Amino acid sequence: MREWWIHVGLICVPLLAVYLHTPPPQLSPALQKWHSGGELFLFRGWNIFYRDSHGALGSSDVVILLHGFPTSSYDWNKIWEMLTQRFHRVIALDFLGFGFSDKPRPHRYSIFEQASVVEALVAHLGLSHQRINLVSHDYGDTVALELLYRSDQNRTGHLTLNSLCLSNGGLFPETSHPRLLQMLLKDSTFLAPLLTRLTNYMIFQKGLSEVFGPYTQPTDAEFWDMWTGLRYNDGNLVLDSILQYINQRLKHRERWVGALTSTFVSFAFGPFLNVKHVSCLCRQLVQRSTVTILDEHISHYPQLEDPTGFLNAYFNFIHSF
Repeated sequence: MREWWIHVGLICVPLLAVYLHTPPPQLSPALQKWHSGGELFLFRGWNIFYRDSHGALGSSDVVILLHGFPTSSYDWNKIWEMLTQRFHRVIALDFLGFGFSDKPRPHRYSIFEQASVVEALVAHLGLSHQRINLVSHDYGDTVALELLYRSDQNRTGHLTLNSLCLSNGGLFPETSHPRLLQMLLKDSTFLAPLLTRLTNYMIFQKGLSEVFGPYTQPTDAEFWDMWTGLRYNDGNLVLDSILQYINQRLKHRERWVGALTSTFVSFAFGPFLNVKHVSCLCRQLVQRSTVTILDEHISHYPQLEDPTGFLNAYFNFIHSF
């Protein structure tokens, strides 16, 4: 009997230690360089990380990049330099709860708040009257649609949009199918705290690898950088709160899908995720759109899987008007 309790203790103690705290990984040299090249600004008392690079001379064009879930602005690192050769300013931020930005908890994260973060950054940089080109991915697509809605409604502080490029986001909630872990995190109030603490690198890597094409998988170092960005400031502990955006997309579908009909929009999809039916919806609902489907081996992260193809599609769109 006594030995039985010793064995139970030997198992439970390390499990409890994992549940309470696992030290975050150190930044790699590449991620440290990205971090060092950025700055912070205050939004309602929280620090928001952003990068702002001045590029092409003789151009006044500004592009702002909005990243997806669960990663960060580092998603744009492979196309950053090429964008600076085309645009006067290239700007990216980590949304609240992501990357190197603050990750408050408890906190009710929302798409509306993230859109306000973008507006605040634009005001902070003195670009409120500048026409902005937006490029977004995944979670960032929904933020971009809220910004588009505010622009159409002429809301105070809204962005003046010049163009909008949306890539691989759940534009139509009825065509989006969250994975099991995402469903559990967003809907299970009693399991979520346990799942967020016990989610480890292996679970993260397996889940994320499923949304990359079979021939365009990230390297181990790239996966580790994504995990490091997530773990920075204990970001894994706010995943359940951030994932409420899935429910928000359903609740506010008419607001955000309706906004699609009011501008000239470019879409870039990777067909590995079987989204050709989504592109058909785009063509039907958004008459003034350009829909680009990339090579068949490209999946959910086109800017990482095929940076050149992604940029060629985007530049063709920009040059078309």
